[in-house]
Amino acid sequence: MQSKWTTVIQPKNSLLQVDFRELWQYRDLYRMLVKRDIVVWYKQTILGPLWFFIQPILTTIMFMIVFGGIAKIGTDGIPQPLFYLAGICLWNYFAESLNQTSNTFIQNSALFGKVYFPRLVVPFATVTSNLVRLGIQLLLFVFVYLYFAFFTEATVAPNLYICLVPLLILLLSGLALGFGVLFSSLTTKYRDLTFLLSFLVQLWMYATPVIYPLSTIENPTLKTLMLLNPMTAILETFKYAVLGVGQFRFEYLTYSALFTFFIMAIGIVVFNKVQRTFMDTV
Repeated sequence: MQSKWTTVIQPKNSLLQVDFRELWQYRDLYRMLVKRDIVVWYKQTILGPLWFFIQPILTTIMFMIVFGGIAKIGTDGIPQPLFYLAGICLWNYFAESLNQTSNTFIQNSALFGKVYFPRLVVPFATVTSNLVRLGIQLLLFVFVYLYFAFFTEATVAPNLYICLVPLLILLLSGLALGFGVLFSSLTTKYRDLTFLLSFLVQLWMYATPVIYPLSTIENPTLKTLMLLNPMTAILETFKYAVLGVGQFRFEYLTYSALFTFFIMAIGIVVFNKVQRTFMDTV
């Protein structure tokens, strides 16, 4: 009697194909990788998870000194700690997820060479595990927010657009995943891109309204270039939703969403193509 195979490994018919059923079958591995990433972050450190709070606090203080105190960059009337922290939380999540997913093939080459599983599980797990860090840092933001809202005369005006925050986080995840798997695929052959990416991420932050509001950009051409950055609409929408300042328009957010889907499609195409032969170049 001929027995049925429990697993059939075969090449994809399309480079854009993503077998979601197969990804679901490996959900236990996905959960294990998420847990692994969270545990190893600050393993054998003295302060442990407190670094989740220390990092954004120190960054906020530095921004207050350099950009708020020395450069005198305005914050649309919002207290500097609150304004900077709002941008830092979202940007840190995007930057960390992008940098980590960009090393998917290189860091996991030993694992990929020993056993089969859908490779996209790894970058998906990376983006998900960073949501824990984002959640903790957003909790810090909420505490700072409540302090300024109830114990100072600062004017903060959240609105119904706060319901868009889950969508904004989803777009951040998609952007980080799309760019991450794209760079991960390219770095299997061109290792220089690893160094280039870390440099580009730093420059990207200054091209995004993290430390300054978009309203300070008066040059129309420069402002248009800023809006072509998909991160701009996401951060401006978040600040508008929770602080009541910022420039929010649905067409800007729609552009960011379409760009996210586009870069994810490109990333998956390149990822699917490279994963077939990446062990020959890693």
